Amino acid sequence: MMFWRSRSPFTPEIAAVAEHHRVHPFETTPLSMPEGLEARLRDRLHIARLRAGPRTLTNRLALGLALAGPGLLVMLGDNDAGGVVTYAQTGATYGFSLFLPLLIPLGFIAYLVQEMTIRLGATTRRGHAEMIWKRYGAFWGAFSLIDLVAANVLTLMTEFIGIRVASAVFGVSYLVTIPLAFAFITGILLFLKYHSWERISLIVAACNLVFIPLALCAHPDWGAIGRTFAGHGWVLPGGPLSASFLILVSANIGTTIAPWQLFFQQSCVVDKGLLPQDITASRRDLMLGVIGMVLVAAAIIALAAQYLHGMPNAASLGDNDVLAAIGSKVSRAAKIVFALGLVEAGLIAAIVITASSAWAIGEAFDLPRSINLAPKQALPFYAPAILGTAIAAGVLMLPNVPVGFLNLTVQVIATVFMPAAMLFLLMLLNDRELLGEHVNSPLRNALSIGVMVLLIVCNGLYGLVTVFPNAL
Repeated sequence: MMFWRSRSPFTPEIAAVAEHHRVHPFETTPLSMPEGLEARLRDRLHIARLRAGPRTLTNRLALGLALAGPGLLVMLGDNDAGGVVTYAQTGATYGFSLFLPLLIPLGFIAYLVQEMTIRLGATTRRGHAEMIWKRYGAFWGAFSLIDLVAANVLTLMTEFIGIRVASAVFGVSYLVTIPLAFAFITGILLFLKYHSWERISLIVAACNLVFIPLALCAHPDWGAIGRTFAGHGWVLPGGPLSASFLILVSANIGTTIAPWQLFFQQSCVVDKGLLPQDITASRRDLMLGVIGMVLVAAAIIALAAQYLHGMPNAASLGDNDVLAAIGSKVSRAAKIVFALGLVEAGLIAAIVITASSAWAIGEAFDLPRSINLAPKQALPFYAPAILGTAIAAGVLMLPNVPVGFLNLTVQVIATVFMPAAMLFLLMLLNDRELLGEHVNSPLRNALSIGVMVLLIVCNGLYGLVTVFPNAL
C-alpha cells in the first residue's frame, strides 16, 4: 500500500523506497529515518531527476550510468581468480576446441539465470535469502543459507590463492598482500555508502578486461579460432565422458553460474533501490556484464590454447604453473600483466562474494542490512561476512596449501549446489502473488528447467566416472 500521494514528479519513486521501510519520505525528519534510508532516497531522487529531465544524449547516458552496477559487478566478478585458472587449464588441455564456442551458450545461461534475480529484486524489493526464508520457512531458508556461506568461504579461498600466487611475481610476500587485500575488501564494505562502494567496485571490475588486450598482443591463431567456431578440431582426448573432460565441463559451468550470484545480484538491486521501471535498464547492464565475461573467458582460453596446449598434466595446472608457462612461452611482460589480472580477478570476486554473504545473513536473521549503514549501527550485518572472508584469507596464509586441487574442486562444488539454488529461484519467479505481471513465461520456465537438467546430468556423470572410472 502506498503511504502518501503528491503531485511532485519525483515522488512515486521515492515513495516506493519509503514504503519498503514503512516511513513517510518527506514528513519524517532525517534523524528519525532508519539508518541508510536517507542515502538511498537521495540516490533515487537523483535517478528520478535524470528520468524526468530532457531526453538529451548526455542525460540518457547519465541515467544509464546511474542505473548500471549490479549486472556488471556480478558477471565481471564471476571471472574470478579460480575462473581465470579454470579457463587457462581448459585452453591448455583442449586447445582451440569446443570450449571456445561453448562460452556463447554459457553466457546465454548466465543471462537467463541472473535476469530472473533482477525482476524478483526490483518487484519485491526483498533480497533472495529473505524471500526463501519467509516464503518457504526456516528449514529451507537455513538450508540455502548454509549452502551459500559454505560455498562462499571455499570460493573466497580461491580468490586469495590468485592474490597469493600473483604477489610472488612482484617479489612481495603473500603475508603482506593477503592482509592488504582483506583490509581493502572489508574497508570499503564497512566505511563507504552503497553508491561509493559500487563505483569503486566497478573500477576494480573494469580491470578484468586486461586479459583481452593481453590475448590480442599474444597473436592467437585466428584461423584455428575460426575453424573451432565452424565445428572443426573438436578433439577430446579420452572421449566426451572421460573424468578430465567432465570435470572441466563442470568447472566451466561452475565458474559461469554459482549460487552466490543469485543472492548477490538480487540484494544488490534492492540495496541500490531499483524499481520495476528500472528492469529494462538493469537487463542492459546485465547483458554488458555477460558480454564482458564471455570476452575475457575467451581471451584466456585462446591465450592458453596458443601457448600452453600440450603441456604435461595440463588439466591440473595451478596458478604457479600457468604464470610460469606464460612467462617462459610468451614474455616476462605478459606474465606480469597476467599476474595483475589474477590479482584483480581475486579482488573483485572477494568484494562481491563478501557482500553477498553479508546481505544473505542479514536478510535471513532480519537484521538492518544495507551497505549504506554505518558499522556501529549494523555490526551484526557486517561481522559474519567479514569473519568468513577472514577465515579464507587465514587459510591461504598457511604454507603448503594444495592450490591446484582446491581451485577445480571449488568450481565443481558451485555446479553441485546450483540446481537447488535454481529450484528456489524458479518457484519464486512463478509466484504470481509476489511478481504479478513479472512472473516467468512458459518459455523461460522451459529454458530454466533445461539448465537445471543439464547441471544434474553433468554432476551425475562426473560423480559416476569418479567413483567408477570404467563405467562409461
